[in-house]
Amino acid sequence: MTGLYYEELEVGETIQHERRRTISESDNQRFCDMTMNQQPLHLDSEFAEDTQFGERVVNGLYTMSLAVGISIPETTDGTIVANLSYDDVEHPEPVFHGDTIRAQSTITEKRETSDGDRGVVTMRVEAFNQDDDLVCSFDRTVLSKKREQVP
Repeated sequence: MTGLYYEELEVGETIQHERRRTISESDNQRFCDMTMNQQPLHLDSEFAEDTQFGERVVNGLYTMSLAVGISIPETTDGTIVANLSYDDVEHPEPVFHGDTIRAQSTITEKRETSDGDRGVVTMRVEAFNQDDDLVCSFDRTVLSKKREQVP
């Protein structure tokens, strides 16, 4: 476990995640197949050539999911009770096959639960491509474990 407990997450702190991933055509194809998303913009190169992008665009939900996965080790690995919500999702720039994605998380809000046993933490997750263009951002709210109290 490498995640942080509620007490270790500080509002205003930005965590630069170490992992990166280069997205392959196969990654995008498999994600579209698993989710039954047959949008031709993601899968049909001839269709995509005639769009403003000129080529296939990686499924935005894959980009978002990848950003969550990249963020897990330094935020919630082993310290999460549940994901509560994903809000304010934006895809300001497209992602293409061959792009390398990195992410960062900024803790924006936290509060203890009413019983005081856990905490709710919201973080702004941002994903960037190899050119440092912001390609996806969203708020992720989690129910976080607190460190066990010593009697």
